[in-house]
Amino acid sequence: MALRTRLAIDSDGIRLVHGESDGLPGLVVDRYGDTLVAQFGSAGVERWKAPIADALLVATGLARLYERSDASVRQLEGLPEVTGWLRGDGATEHTIREHGWQLTLDVAEGHKTGYYLDQRDSRGRFAETVRRLGLKRVLNCFSYTGGFSVAALAGGAQQVVSIDSSGPALERAAVHVALNGCDAARAEFVDADVNASLRRFLKEGRRFDAIVLDPPKFAPTTAQVERASRAYKDINRLALQLLEPGGVLFTFSCSGGVGAELFHKIVASAGADAGVDGYILERLAGAPDHPVTLEFPEGEYLKGLVVLRK
Repeated sequence: MALRTRLAIDSDGIRLVHGESDGLPGLVVDRYGDTLVAQFGSAGVERWKAPIADALLVATGLARLYERSDASVRQLEGLPEVTGWLRGDGATEHTIREHGWQLTLDVAEGHKTGYYLDQRDSRGRFAETVRRLGLKRVLNCFSYTGGFSVAALAGGAQQVVSIDSSGPALERAAVHVALNGCDAARAEFVDADVNASLRRFLKEGRRFDAIVLDPPKFAPTTAQVERASRAYKDINRLALQLLEPGGVLFTFSCSGGVGAELFHKIVASAGADAGVDGYILERLAGAPDHPVTLEFPEGEYLKGLVVLRK
């Protein structure tokens, strides 16, 4: 865990156990400040839950562990959903530091264990890109609690539009803008369907200098790949049409069933349909505390492309 801590630079949130990549299939453990949050997703780790919980507290020197065993994968193991304090108790709200920003989360209610730690480095990279290229108008799609929106504002963006279908997530995103001293007038929050919003923006003639596409998991397994590919292609086609020439698209897939090569082909096809060409500036992946081992390449679920529109 000491090695893992060194991998999470400038952050109070870190993944300590990453399932198969750490030799513990079905177990995910994140740390937010003084609290551990664990997901037990397989029958094997469920059986040893109590000793695992005790060992985690001994190894970290902490006293609080919240269980978020509410992922749908437990159904495949014949396990019920379980949430609540496994060790200790207290407040479930936390404020963490990331790249010098302050962000809040609730381990009892947020997605995954309360937050998307895997995108930490990509958020930092987005802030750098906005600053370096002087990108002013930013669209953050599937914005959740606004991590990429804060990154854009910290990078100097003048107008950031955040779209999500969750009102509570957008409310927290607005809190994050205020918490980091950003001008609220530079942030717009849209509670709506992303696909419909992208089409509406096209009709209205709106254009952006940078767009983030960070959708939920469209294809958990290979069985959903065909349908997911169409969905990814559609939103990327619309986003590329909305980008100004010289604009930048940060586009992601967290679908395990969609590999990096296929995702590249999907985005390329989207560009062809949009009549847009571009350069791939970077390929992005999960933060280093979400390792991918040589023996388990399937662990590389998160992949991203940074595309500069010609």
